[in-house]
Amino acid sequence: MAKLIHSMIRVLDLERSARFYRQGFGLEESHRLEFPTFKLLYLRDADSGCEIELTWNQSQAEPYTHGTGYGHVAFCVDDIAAHRDMMQRLGYAPGDIKSLAAPNGSARFYFVTDPDGYKIEVLERAGHYV
Repeated sequence: MAKLIHSMIRVLDLERSARFYRQGFGLEESHRLEFPTFKLLYLRDADSGCEIELTWNQSQAEPYTHGTGYGHVAFCVDDIAAHRDMMQRLGYAPGDIKSLAAPNGSARFYFVTDPDGYKIEVLERAGHYV
């Protein structure tokens, strides 16, 4: 059986991005690889073991384009209002909390953008999102 271990995103400022994921979502550095022209920083979620790999390329000066294929990374939290308030206090400009209801489930969520423009969905832990 295959196991999802990480998702990679390219960043302009490795430490700024690591701080966002550490402060906002509790991800901690698990591994770092440094090469002459790039660095890889792995941030792990202690609950699931899944990681985000932040890739910093030395020669990249302009923001990366995300194209039309990238959607978002998602996290679930126990108290969505408290989490949104924390992100606001940290200066990360979270969007409004929204709700969706469908016959087979519902969700409360908001979006926030990381320092490199990647959309992050934050869902309240309930139903499918636990």
